[in-house]
Amino acid sequence: MQMRILLILMLLFPCVTHAQDVGESTGYPIPRFVSLNGDQVHSRMGPGTRFPIKWTYQRKNLPVEIIEEFDNWRKIRDIEGEEGWVHQSLLSGKRYAIQNTTNDAVIHRRPEDTSRQVAIIESGAVILLDSCENDWCRISSSGLRGWIPAVSLWGVYDGEQIE
Repeated sequence: MQMRILLILMLLFPCVTHAQDVGESTGYPIPRFVSLNGDQVHSRMGPGTRFPIKWTYQRKNLPVEIIEEFDNWRKIRDIEGEEGWVHQSLLSGKRYAIQNTTNDAVIHRRPEDTSRQVAIIESGAVILLDSCENDWCRISSSGLRGWIPAVSLWGVYDGEQIE
C-alpha cells in the first residue's frame, strides 16, 4: 500500500530538477558556449577526418555552442543553427558573443538602462565577454568596454553568470 501511494505521488508531483548533462570526454556541461580558435575551421559531417567537410568557418573567435562530444571531437551549433563536428584543438574556452538584435545596440557605462551610453554596436558584431551578471554582460570590443543587456547577445544563456 505504501508503495502505491509513493508511486502515485511520484506521478502527480514529478521531480522538476534535472541534472545538467555533461560531456563524456570532458565532464564539462552540455550544451556550453565556446569560440573558434582559428581563422579557418572545418566543420565535418561526423567526428573524424574521414568524414567530409560540411562547412568552413573563416572567422576567428566566432561563438559556437557545443551540443555533443565524442573523443576529441565536438559537435557544434552556430548562430544560424548549422551543426557539424570540429576537433577540440580548434576551439577555445574564451567567451565571445554576437550582438544579435536586428538594430544596433547601446553599450552602457554601467549595467543600467539609464547609465551613460559609451558606444553603439552593430548587429552581427563579435564581442569579447568579460563577465555577465544580473542579465547584463560586460564586453570589450575595439578597445572599448561597457555593459550590454544579455538578451542582445547570442553566446550567453538566459541568467548565466560569467566571471
